[in-house]
Amino acid sequence: MGKLMKEFKEFAIKGNVMDMAIGVVIGGAFGKIVSSLVSDIIMPLVGTLMGGVKFTEWKWVITEAVTEGEKVLEPEVAVTWGNFIQVILDFLIIAFSIFLVVRGINRMKKKLEKPKETAAPVPAEPSEDIKLLTEIRDLLKKD
Repeated sequence: MGKLMKEFKEFAIKGNVMDMAIGVVIGGAFGKIVSSLVSDIIMPLVGTLMGGVKFTEWKWVITEAVTEGEKVLEPEVAVTWGNFIQVILDFLIIAFSIFLVVRGINRMKKKLEKPKETAAPVPAEPSEDIKLLTEIRDLLKKD
């Protein structure tokens, strides 16, 4: 049990957990923004273009609500497929946005990872045999 706790502490302290937690919080906020964009801006515009249709009201009623005056005894049971369409649109926009962010990050990483052009390689120093032969050659040329 002690080894497990030690491994967990190392994992939690590394920073990956903090990065993940920050990502979850930002992702949740981003999801709310996109949901508002879809439900408050895009879907009303699409509904207006389609003749005043409200997607969230599209449903297939399985059983009607049982009421007694203003009091609801049993609520209606319905498949709200219009809301499902709206949620799918939310997902597609979020997925596409995340794709663009990841794509941008990957491009920046590739630019940073490109090896910089280096100067011409410095030749290795000749071995002792080559140095000796060069000295002998130079001495013979002098004579």
